[in-house]
Amino acid sequence: MGLLAVVLAGMSGYAVFGSWRQSVIVSELAQDSANTDAYQQTAYLVTWETALIQASLREPDGEERYQLLGVYRQAQNAMEYMGEVDVEDAELTARLVETHRALKPQLNEYLDLIDRGALDTAEAQLEQVLEPATSSIMATVLAEQRHHLADHTEKQADGELESQRQLWGSALAFAVSLMVLVMFSRSARSHRRQVETIAATDPLTGLPNRTAFAARTGVALTEDASHRRRPKQPRLGRATVLVVNLDGFRDVNEQLGHRIGDVLLTHVGRRLQESVRTHDFVARLGGDEFGILLRDADPTIGETIATRLTDAFDEPFVIDDITVDLEVSVGAATAGPGEDVPTVLRHADVAMTIAKQQRLGFRRFSAGRTEDSNARLTLLGDLRRALDTGDEITLHYQPKVSIDDGSLAGVEALARWRHPVKGPISPGEFIPVLEATTLIHRFTHQVLTQALTQARAWLDLGHRVPVAVNISTRSLLDTGFPARVAALLRQTGVPGDLLGIEVTEYSIMSDPNTAIEALHRLRGLGAKISVDDYGTGYSSMTYLRLLPLDELKIDRSFVQDMSTDRGNRALVASTVELGHNLGLTVVAEGIEDAPTLAALGEIGCDLAQGYHLAKPMPADDITRTLQRNVIAAA
Repeated sequence: MGLLAVVLAGMSGYAVFGSWRQSVIVSELAQDSANTDAYQQTAYLVTWETALIQASLREPDGEERYQLLGVYRQAQNAMEYMGEVDVEDAELTARLVETHRALKPQLNEYLDLIDRGALDTAEAQLEQVLEPATSSIMATVLAEQRHHLADHTEKQADGELESQRQLWGSALAFAVSLMVLVMFSRSARSHRRQVETIAATDPLTGLPNRTAFAARTGVALTEDASHRRRPKQPRLGRATVLVVNLDGFRDVNEQLGHRIGDVLLTHVGRRLQESVRTHDFVARLGGDEFGILLRDADPTIGETIATRLTDAFDEPFVIDDITVDLEVSVGAATAGPGEDVPTVLRHADVAMTIAKQQRLGFRRFSAGRTEDSNARLTLLGDLRRALDTGDEITLHYQPKVSIDDGSLAGVEALARWRHPVKGPISPGEFIPVLEATTLIHRFTHQVLTQALTQARAWLDLGHRVPVAVNISTRSLLDTGFPARVAALLRQTGVPGDLLGIEVTEYSIMSDPNTAIEALHRLRGLGAKISVDDYGTGYSSMTYLRLLPLDELKIDRSFVQDMSTDRGNRALVASTVELGHNLGLTVVAEGIEDAPTLAALGEIGCDLAQGYHLAKPMPADDITRTLQRNVIAAA
């Protein structure tokens, strides 16, 4: 009995010791799991932060730019929590926390550069500072995560060995230990799968993310390269990348809220998957941009799939009884020999941007267009320098003449640019480049300043000459624009009724509510509002009635042939009658011969403008004409 008691006591003691030992192992496993969770969360947030940094440069006005600092704070908090739970590597985690905290001023400077339109400097900041820093942080985080997973696995093995040693001492202890070990073994495997899935999945749509898309594209490019080395190997076909951007998605977020926008993105993801083939790879690249990887021997497969996509978006989306119409812009790039993933993605993105800017729907990348893009970038740099010097961009003024008596009714200010090396550059070349960037605001301010300064000079000579200035869509929709106009009027001392603001139908209809509010504010300053190129846009009669207008300018395409084309004459006549019924002055543009001028007089048009009457000329020529008229009248 005594020996049995000793044996039982020994077994019980061993069982107790084994239970204690097992509890120690379980505790260590739990701590490692917490450490791994912390590193997983940090890796996810740093990945998201990096994607937002890159997206902010691609689309300065996109939602990613405004999410960036919030995600930065989340990543910083995750790192600080990581430091709290990982006491074993306290010194390393402290360095990571401080390194990431030091990114804050760099991020602020980067966003400031983007906001100021200094995209080249911002790109350099991205490549030289931000990307290396975030890549270093991510590499350290992932290395530590693997380290903790390895510790986790090693301690699991220790636990299994301890359980085996205790098998002969206590079956119950063995069973409990085995259950604990099985539970944690499954947890570790599940955890690893979860980490891999999260790292490769967009959390909103459930589609693969940019990282997964890049990895899959990399595999496709490797297979293409292998086939070129071994042509007899079977292949799926050349890799073609489509970048799909949603036109008007920003308006959905602003007008319907981000919740509807998020739901819409999930619907878009499903529709894209339904529109492609089963073996095509669809991913969300970020924001309102998606990527599709195609493998096909047919080089025109990009066009075929793009047509499917555009057709699919003909059907509206219905979310919470709200109908949302969206269109897509698609860029395609087929990988060439030696091209890597970033190059192919960049080419597809360039093609998508052209398709979006020119409202083409689809565009395939070609190397020649890259040269065009480089030329535009060079021109943009020259324009920035020209605005800095202030003496290369000047104004010519084209008279607007009364058809009744031939008197000068006003002038239109037209920008001219004399490049110091290339000489005169057509407005048709440099104005579209300006309108595609925020540099248009500086240009508009300089043109307005010159025009109002000249109006003041004419006033000082005793001549009241109304001066009209063309305003771009970006400037019109800038909420601060009317205030800047008011400041210039005060600065120059020019009465508001001597300033004409000319806008196109497209500028107004691109965002009617904002445009109408801006025009009312400008009208409140006394400025005269004119719709330029009337008849070429798509404004409705309802908007025409609501707009605070003073003048309609009939586009030259209707005016030039009206003396010989009865249809054009009828259109011009009906427009003149419409303008007069609305109490507006009607101006005809593009008068190039006397019969056209006579026809305009017959239908009652008020003012005329064109080469037949006067070409655009320097201000001094206008001044001499005004002085001669004064002498003749005397």
